Amino acid sequence: MQPKDYIKERRKESLKDSFKKRRGKLEIIMDILSVTMKEAKKTEIVYKANLNFKRVGNYLPYLEEKGLIENIGSEYKTTEKGKQFLRDYRKMKEQLK
Repeated sequence: MQPKDYIKERRKESLKDSFKKRRGKLEIIMDILSVTMKEAKKTEIVYKANLNFKRVGNYLPYLEEKGLIENIGSEYKTTEKGKQFLRDYRKMKEQLK
């Protein structure tokens, strides 16, 4: 196998792996709730949850509407309902392993 062919094959493999490892909406919500357990600004959420500003801008209002996070000035914090949601999700995930 030529070096160029090997590199192309590795790129295909890593692309397939990245599709398999993509997070769904629920995983993204869990990441945001985890980051906002302690008060966090939007920029911190973007970096720690590995998202972009547009996506975070869509999720934050949704999570506020559902009562899972609250906006305190320029920061966001997970509510008691959000903490319970996070605990329940982790418990379910553990049981499915």
